This record gives sequence, structure tokens and C-alpha cells, in this order.
Amino acid sequence: MDNINNKLPSIKQLQCFLAVAQELNFRRAAERLHMTQPPLTRHIKCLEETLGCDLFTRNTHEVHLTNNGLMLVEKATHLINEFTLFMREIKNEEVYLRIGLTCTLNFNNISELHNKIKALMTGDEIDTPHLVSSQLLHFLAKGKMDIVIIGEKSLHNEHELKFYLLYREPLLLAMPSSHPASLKEKVSLTEVSDLPLFWFSRNANPIFYDKCENYFQQLPFLLKRCKEPDDSLVMLSDISRGKGMALMPRSICISNQKGLCYRELDDVAAQSLNIDVYAVIRKSETREIVINSLNSLLNNKEN
Repeated sequence: MDNINNKLPSIKQLQCFLAVAQELNFRRAAERLHMTQPPLTRHIKCLEETLGCDLFTRNTHEVHLTNNGLMLVEKATHLINEFTLFMREIKNEEVYLRIGLTCTLNFNNISELHNKIKALMTGDEIDTPHLVSSQLLHFLAKGKMDIVIIGEKSLHNEHELKFYLLYREPLLLAMPSSHPASLKEKVSLTEVSDLPLFWFSRNANPIFYDKCENYFQQLPFLLKRCKEPDDSLVMLSDISRGKGMALMPRSICISNQKGLCYRELDDVAAQSLNIDVYAVIRKSETREIVINSLNSLLNNKEN
């Protein structure tokens, strides 16, 4: 194969692609890459032209990966990780830690974990990709990451991965500030039973989905659901206009707009509606840098 004459994607194009694939939103992806949206869009278009296929389907409200896009996520991540490792090797850099953080939580807003994670990142020796939990576990199992911090435990990887509970993230209720229940500090779902819940497909996170659904089944009424938009800003805008409500991790409840408020769940609901956050390593892991880092996340307590 003549790799010199073949037109291949650039590293920058692959980085742009992965950012959009993770965010499923061009604006947020551009912000992560510290660039404006037009050049990001051009990079994606050039990549699609180079590969001769569409990687995303998109309209004014939603962005989805195509089947080809899904296949490219793993290959692009592997290529960039391998190239990063090669760069460190030729620079004679020491072994570094590859730690992945779930993008569904904002660890900067979780005081119980923020300082622990920050303490690990005292230098440039740590890579921290932000992916969804299922992607992180996949790359960890493949040996492409060393520690991942995820939301909810996966039963599919228990034979090869070891899970350590770090923290329980509360869910807040995003609701219209015009609703009478918004006057309370803590709200039960019964008090907002007239509002539909913006909800997601079970495929997105089966463990978390089932945890919540088990609680919903115990309610004295049938909880109405409506499809959760891919863009969270669209969803919050709909909520501000009284079109529904949503359960959101407390750490990402930072968007302020007229007509929108966040309320804690009542104590009974809060016991069931939350996200268990785990640190995960491979069961076969023996490297000192990984074990020491795990212990620092666990406050060096025995588990």
C-alpha cells in the first residue's frame, strides 16, 4: 500500500471529529477545542470528503453518529493515543498515567473528588480524555487507559475490571420556576406529576436507567415521559417554558435562564435517584503508578 500518495486524514481532523462525537454538539465541541464553530465544521467536512462518507447526521436540533462514524470513534481514539505515546517515547518521557473521566459529570463542581483528581495532575504526565462511561470502560479493558472514573457500575466487565465506589452524585430536578412546587426547597415527583419527564433511551446507560425506573414504578401515579433532546440547552429552554422537567446530576446544573430553576429531591426520592461514581482499573493491574493513584482517590483506605 502506498501511504505516501494516499490522502489521509490529519490528526487535527481526527481530534475535531472525536470532540463532536463525544459532545454530539458542534458548539460545545468547538468550546472544548478552544476554537470557533466554522473552522470546526470545515475540519469535519474535509474529513468526510477524505473518507468519502458521512460521519454525522444532523439538523438544526440534533447530531447523531452514522454507522461509519461509530466505527471511526474507536479507530481515531486508538490512533491518537498511539501517536501521543510515540511522541512521549521519542522525547524519552517517563511512563504516564492515562485517566479517563466521564463527560456526564462536571468534576470541577464535585468538591469530594475535584481536589483528589487535581492532585494527580501536578504535571503533564497525565492524559484525561472525557468520554461516556461505556467508552471509557471499553478503552480500559483494551489497555488504552489505566484508570477511569465513571457513573454507575457496569455488569458486563466485572470479570476483567475492578470497581471502587468513590462518591454518590445527587440528582436535582430541573423544573419551570412558574410551577407551584418550585417554592419548596425539596420536591417530590408526586408534586410535579403534571409535568412530563424528559427521558433517555435505556441503551444510553442501562444500569442508571433501571435504577431510576425501579423507583418510578413505585410512584402512586404513572410518570409521563417525553424524548430527551440531544442538546441539553434545548431541553432546558423547553423546561423554562413549562414544557417538562428533567433529572440532572447536581454538578452540571449550572445553566441559568429565565423561567428555569433547580430543586433538590425529597429525601425518599434522593435515596434512589442518584449516580454512583466509581474508579475502575483492570484486575490484572500491578503498576505502582496506577495503584498509588487509585489509593489517592480512595484516600488510601482499604477497599
